[in-house]
Amino acid sequence: MGSRSALRSGSPGVQPSRRAFLAGTAAALTTAACGRSSPVGAAPSSGAPATMRIGAIPDQDPEVLQRLYGTVADAMAAALDLDVVYSPVTDYAAAVSLFRTGDLDLVWFGGLTGVQARLQAPGARVIAQRDIDAVFHSVFVVNTATGLAPSDDLRPLAGLRFTYGSETSTSGRLMPAYFLQEAGVDPQGFPGGPGFSGSHDATIALVASGSYQAGVLNEQVWTSRSAEGAVDPAVVAYSRTPGYPDYHWLLGPRAAERFGDDVAERLTAFFTGLSADDPADAGVLDLFGAEAFIPTEAADYDRIEEIGRELGLVT
Repeated sequence: MGSRSALRSGSPGVQPSRRAFLAGTAAALTTAACGRSSPVGAAPSSGAPATMRIGAIPDQDPEVLQRLYGTVADAMAAALDLDVVYSPVTDYAAAVSLFRTGDLDLVWFGGLTGVQARLQAPGARVIAQRDIDAVFHSVFVVNTATGLAPSDDLRPLAGLRFTYGSETSTSGRLMPAYFLQEAGVDPQGFPGGPGFSGSHDATIALVASGSYQAGVLNEQVWTSRSAEGAVDPAVVAYSRTPGYPDYHWLLGPRAAERFGDDVAERLTAFFTGLSADDPADAGVLDLFGAEAFIPTEAADYDRIEEIGRELGLVT
C-alpha cells in the first residue's frame, strides 16, 4: 500500500550521528522507558536553547505511545542536534488546541485532525507521512454473537449497537462514517446512537465485551493487535474500507523562528531518510508499522477536508 522503496535513500541535512545514535539505542526500542516526556507548557530555564516539543493524537494505549514517541524524540535530538521532548496529550482536541497555541511544535496527526490544526494555525507545514498513509484503510469489526460473516455490504451494521473511536479520528470516525453513508447507512442512526470509545484499542475491547456489537478502527492497529494475539476471539473483521490518505507530521508556523529557517526541510529529510534496509532505522519504522516515510503536502488532504465539512467535523 503506497510508495515505498523509491524514497528511502538520501537525507540531506541530517547529521551522521543519527546512525550511531540509532545503533546504540536499537536494543532499547521495546522498553517503555525509552525517550523523555515533558508536561506540555513547561517553560525552559532562562537562556536555555529552544526545546522542540513533539506530540501525537492519543489513538492507542499510553504506554505504546510513550515507547514510540519517546524513541522518536531521542532519534530526532541526536540526528538534528536539537533538544526534543515528547509531550503526551489527553485527547484529540487537546492535540489540535496545543498545536494552535504553539505549546506543541511538531505533531503526529490523523488526516482530519491535521486539517483542523492547519486551519487553526495558518502557516503550518506538512512534513511527511508513512508509506501506508498514502492509501490507508479502516476495518469494521463485529462480535461473533452477531452471526455476521465477512462482507462488503455495510447495511447489516445499521441495526447493531455500534461504536466509533475518537469523535475526530479519521480512521475511527470520519472515513468510516463517509463510507457508511455512501452505502446507505445513516452514520448517526445506530440503535441508541453511536458510541465513541476514544481510541482504537478501546474499540476492540468494547466490541469484545459485548458493550457494542460492532465498531470500526484503523487497520494498522487491528493488524498489529491481531498479530500479537491481543484480540479477543469474540471480535472478528467484517469489512475493510477503500483507501484514503491519513496520518502525517505537521510542523507549527513559528518553528522556523525557533529552530532555523530550514527546519521543515531538515525534518522531512530526517524522516524520509529512515531506511528499512538499516537495522537501527528499521527498529524505528517498525514502531510506526511502516517500511518508510514519504513526502506529502497539504493538498493531499483536500478530500479529507471536503468530507469533514460534509459531515460537520470541519467548519
